[in-house]
Amino acid sequence: MKKIVKLDGLCCGNCAAKIEEGIKKIDGVTSASLSFMTQRLVMEIVDGEEERVLEEARRIKEKIEPEAEFRIIR
Repeated sequence: MKKIVKLDGLCCGNCAAKIEEGIKKIDGVTSASLSFMTQRLVMEIVDGEEERVLEEARRIKEKIEPEAEFRIIR
């Protein structure tokens, strides 16, 4: 299942790369791409794992970029 998250307030491309790298390591994520320019995270998640994966992704974002807003678009 595809999920799109808006990360308003990312401060730099390096932080975006670190967040993307961490999310790709989450069990249940088949792909992840975070664009610093659009501040959009697009993830492919195994069906039935969406809630757990989104919570883990939120925790990763909090460690690296606590000021950025994590808003699920779709």
